[in-house]
Amino acid sequence: MNGPRFNEWIVSPKVRVIDHEGENLGVMYTREAQAQAQELGLDLVEVSPNADPPVAKFLDVGKYKYEAQKKANLARKSQKTQEIKEIKMRPNIDDHDYDTKMKKVHEFIGEGDKVKLTLRFRGRELSHGQLGMAVLQRVAQDTAEVAKVEAYPRMEGRQMLMVLSPK
Repeated sequence: MNGPRFNEWIVSPKVRVIDHEGENLGVMYTREAQAQAQELGLDLVEVSPNADPPVAKFLDVGKYKYEAQKKANLARKSQKTQEIKEIKMRPNIDDHDYDTKMKKVHEFIGEGDKVKLTLRFRGRELSHGQLGMAVLQRVAQDTAEVAKVEAYPRMEGRQMLMVLSPK
């Protein structure tokens, strides 16, 4: 059975009862409380099974499950997953191109996403790793107030990688 226990599925002999208007009726025998709930046309629903004694309420169990499901759906809808966006550059990138890439980096960080910067080296550029390192350090400085460096620059084959995440 999924969801809260109700009516005859409540296993404890005594429960603390709260009626349909939110009034505390005190501790009662479960069967007695169940009978009172049925007189009102409601179910006895266990809302806090870990309490001592468990807390049960007079509710319409179908409506209660529906409300709980609606609340769960709303929570699922409002949660944001963090994605990793990738920006590719070259070690000898020009200023204007750099500025354009930086606008995108700031946009991604602003949306709460991580940014993976990839610097691809070709041919002779590979022997000038310090140029690539200088570009990535410049990126780190330019984004210092909005992002932190999660993975510091490292070489992986012919490319240098760095990961930034929002502060």
